[in-house]
Amino acid sequence: MWIYEKKLQYPVNIKRPSARLASLIVSQLGGPDGEMGAATRYLNQRYGMPNATAIGTLTDIGSEELGHCEMIGAILYQLTRNLTPEQITDGGFDKYFVDHTTGIYPTAAAGAPFTAAAIACKGDPVADLNEDLAAEQKARVTYDNILRLSDDPDVTDVIRFLRQREIVHYQRFGEVLRKTTEDLDSQNYYAFNPEYRM
Repeated sequence: MWIYEKKLQYPVNIKRPSARLASLIVSQLGGPDGEMGAATRYLNQRYGMPNATAIGTLTDIGSEELGHCEMIGAILYQLTRNLTPEQITDGGFDKYFVDHTTGIYPTAAAGAPFTAAAIACKGDPVADLNEDLAAEQKARVTYDNILRLSDDPDVTDVIRFLRQREIVHYQRFGEVLRKTTEDLDSQNYYAFNPEYRM
């Protein structure tokens, strides 16, 4: 199914460690709108899709989101390597550090660990695709918020790339929702269609 190329989708080269930025960016790994939830959501939802286009799109985007987890992990690793105890405390990374040292652990910036509650899968194509559209917008907003708080051009560069991918995913999900809805209406079997009769 996959061909794994052993390089990041976009280079991550952060020169300056920052416990403060790491404590914020960790949310895009395991937070409520993070990449881990998106990857799992899309790769699970594809089984309930009624056409090859929807299945393929969810597989493609879900796979790409796994690559984004890898990128966020690289950002976190580079931001936290060689931190001093003072930098950890001053940057607000001390609570995370106590439990995980500088290991890459999926959690929200607010401290809640990753949970399967972040994975929405209804088994209904229209409901799931609308959830996916919302998920991409929520992830984009989180990246917008990180950009507002980032003072490191190396971090900002990668975050802008990831933000742009959320916009592309949103557009692709919109196209798939339109096609899926048209197909379901034409087959007259789906409850979304007002002409549907049980």
